[in-house]
Amino acid sequence: ALPHLVPGPEALPLVEDALRTNDTRLLAAALGPYAARHLDAHAWRHAVLKCLFTGVGLDRVADLARRARGDGELARMLTDYAAERTAAGRPVPEDLHRVLALTESATPTHGTDHPHGKES
Repeated sequence: ALPHLVPGPEALPLVEDALRTNDTRLLAAALGPYAARHLDAHAWRHAVLKCLFTGVGLDRVADLARRARGDGELARMLTDYAAERTAAGRPVPEDLHRVLALTESATPTHGTDHPHGKES
């Protein structure tokens, strides 16, 4: 309901607090449409990685395909995380491979560091 209650970025501190927890219910809720619209690229990437780390399915991340498309930095982070998991003898979450494929699905657009496609 957050996108219907707060039209602008004023509720970002609430989302950011939820993303700092290890409560998977809060993480999943924090990555709904409001976060897709208002989280900057850096915070969004780290939230995706935290979902992988905590076992939150990435199907809970609103607008995942659009935000991940052509994101080279997200691809680098995912690749590094997969390498760390493999080196530690731990399984790599299947969602990681799916999102990594999304990062390669199109060429990056200009200004991908801002959620609305404008450079910060």
